[in-house]
Amino acid sequence: MPDAINLGDLYAARQRIAGIVRRTPLVPAEALSPLAGTAVHYKLETLQATGAFKTRGAANKILSLPEEVRARGVTTVSTGNHGRAVAYVARAAGCRAVVCLSELVPENKKAAIRAVGGEVKVHGRSQDEAAEIAFALERDEGMTLINPFDDPAIVAGQGTVGLEIVEDLPRVDTVLVPVSGGGLIGGVAMAIKAANPWARVIGVSMDRGAAMYESQKAGKPILVEEVESLADSLGGGIFLDNKWTFRLVRGLVDDLILVTEEEIARAMAFLLDREHFVVEGGGAVGVAAILAGKVKNPSENCAVLLSGTNVDSKRLRRIAAEQADWLDTLG
Repeated sequence: MPDAINLGDLYAARQRIAGIVRRTPLVPAEALSPLAGTAVHYKLETLQATGAFKTRGAANKILSLPEEVRARGVTTVSTGNHGRAVAYVARAAGCRAVVCLSELVPENKKAAIRAVGGEVKVHGRSQDEAAEIAFALERDEGMTLINPFDDPAIVAGQGTVGLEIVEDLPRVDTVLVPVSGGGLIGGVAMAIKAANPWARVIGVSMDRGAAMYESQKAGKPILVEEVESLADSLGGGIFLDNKWTFRLVRGLVDDLILVTEEEIARAMAFLLDREHFVVEGGGAVGVAAILAGKVKNPSENCAVLLSGTNVDSKRLRRIAAEQADWLDTLG
C-alpha cells in the first residue's frame, strides 16, 4: 500500500476508468445562481450509468486488481450507491459481487443493486454491522473487500470528478461536496487545491449521524449513531481504523457544514421544480446549504456537486408536494 496519494494517481485513474465511467457535464445553475448572488454551476454526477459518482472509485479499484484476484469475486459494505457501482463494474469485469447492506438502506437501492447483477446481503442497523458479513466473505471465501471510501484507489477514482471541474471551470474558487466517508471530498480536494490552492473546498452533510463531521470535531475517528435521513447515502461511519480519508479531510477541506432534514427536502424540491433535476437527498446537500444561507461569502465561480439521483420517485413527488408553498415564496 502506498504511503500517500498524489495527483498522478488521479490521472492514472482517469485513464483506467475511461471505458466505464462517463465524463459528466458542468452546467450553469440557472435558477440557483440569482438566489445565491453569484455564478453557481452543477457538476452532474447524476448522469453516471449507476446514477451516482461511486462508479469512478469502484471502477478504479476493481480494474486495478489482478485477474486471478478478480476471479475470486469482490464484496463490499454500502449505503446503496457504492454497492450498485461495485456490482455494475464487477459485471463489466466478469466477476461476482456481494453487497452487504444495513436494514436502513431503502428498498429502491437494494433493487438497483440486484438489477445490475449484485448479490445483496442485509445485516444489522448500521454500516459497521453490515460490514461483519463482508469481512467474513473476505476471510472465508477469499473475496476482495472493496472499501467504500478509505482506500487510495477509491479516493483517486473519485478525485477524477475534481479534475473535470477544474478543466471545465479553470477559475473555480468554491466547491461544495457531499460528505460521508470522505473518499469523494478527499479526492476532489486534491484536484482542486493542486490547480487553485486558494480555492475553498466545503463539505456538506446532514445534521444527524454525520460521522466525518463529528470525527473531525473530536480530532479522531469516532462512532456515531446511524439514523434514518433523507440523505441516506451519506450515512455510515468512517471506520475507527481510518487510514486515509480522515487525514485528507483534515488537511485539505476548508469547512464542514451541516444541513437539516427540512433544508434537504427543500433542496430536492427546488432541484426538481426549478432546475428539472432528479437528485437524492445526499446529492442535494450542497444546494441545501446555499438555499439556507449557510455558505458564507459566495464566490465568483462556485461548483456544486450533485452526487446522485437514486431516490424513490414516489418519495420525491411527495417531498415536492410538501414543499410547494415554500417554493411559491421564491417567486
